[in-house]
Amino acid sequence: MADYVQVSTATETEDQAIALAGPAVQQRLAAGAQIVGPVTSVFWHLGEYGTGQEWQVLLKTMADRYEELEAYLLANHPWDNPELCAVPIIRGADRCLQWITDSVSDS
Repeated sequence: MADYVQVSTATETEDQAIALAGPAVQQRLAAGAQIVGPVTSVFWHLGEYGTGQEWQVLLKTMADRYEELEAYLLANHPWDNPELCAVPIIRGADRCLQWITDSVSDS
């Protein structure tokens, strides 16, 4: 089985989330993205405790495309130091995993 990951980040607005996710999918860095929100976040930032509303962006890709997706997200994210995490997809329906493979292929 190929290695698949779900990459997550967040933005301040829904429009920012769409603007970030759309080109990632169009450029085949991710097979697809879900935008969830608003969500309430509780965090430490710059040494201070805080809460706020954000829009979560979840992108599915193959592990070997992660570096390219990360570079794109960091270069285009509206925040200077965004949260950016990848977790392995350890199991999935065969047709779903094939969709990810087909969608992020270079062809």
